[in-house]
Amino acid sequence: MRTWFITGGTHGGFGMVYAEAALEQGDQVVLTARRPAELREWASRYGDRVLVLPLDVTDGEQVRAAVRTAEERFGGIDVLVNNAGRGWFGSVEGAPDETIRRTFDLNLFAVVEVIRAVLPGMRARGDGWIVNMSSVAGLVGAQGFGYYSAAKFALEGLSESLRHEVEPLGVRVLVVEPGAFRTKAYAGFQDEPVNEVVDAYVPMVEGVKAAFVDHNGKQEGDPERGVRAVISAMNAPVPPQRIVLGNSGYDVVVAMHENALAELRENEKLSRSADF
Repeated sequence: MRTWFITGGTHGGFGMVYAEAALEQGDQVVLTARRPAELREWASRYGDRVLVLPLDVTDGEQVRAAVRTAEERFGGIDVLVNNAGRGWFGSVEGAPDETIRRTFDLNLFAVVEVIRAVLPGMRARGDGWIVNMSSVAGLVGAQGFGYYSAAKFALEGLSESLRHEVEPLGVRVLVVEPGAFRTKAYAGFQDEPVNEVVDAYVPMVEGVKAAFVDHNGKQEGDPERGVRAVISAMNAPVPPQRIVLGNSGYDVVVAMHENALAELRENEKLSRSADF
């Protein structure tokens, strides 16, 4: 029986789907959320195999306290799923400073806090999984979501370095890159104002917002199938380092890599000319 520590536990999101999948296979779950009262009825169905904790992942003290509570309750954390995160639309030039900082605080620095709180226990046991929820936008820049993409690109690089550091210690790292999935991720965009400060980008940002609002509830990705794919990847004889989820995301990422490789080879002579 494994113990999972999952951030971003809200109804209609990936966190809840991870929790239910873990419970279905007989594991224990610590599910964290900003509004834990909303999960009380759900958690009651699973008895003492579920622990719901209040957590704002951008608060380092809360993170460390939640991890200590989880370890005291279950004896250790075997699987960490860094799922909490979201994006705010805006141009690179004209996004408000507050939006930029909030984007990185939630999607990058909070992940660092959780990883650093959980890793000592995993290292001591010589075993563990860290599953970082990135995005296709962490591989292919998304217009109108430049800072979300930047934070996810940074998470990709962090995960690569982390993998090299912790694999010799028995801890594995998997990066998950979903495309558009039918969660509630787009639901809040309808009432979110466009705070773009550079007029030249307002039509673009408004168009990006409208596209997300229109696509809400029509996303092709099935969160339950996506989580099953992640668990299958974790259980594979040779687990992958990363997994893209969804047909459209897969096609976009493959095209990006193929185009990048073609461009790299086209400029090989220039690249090699830079040495002494």
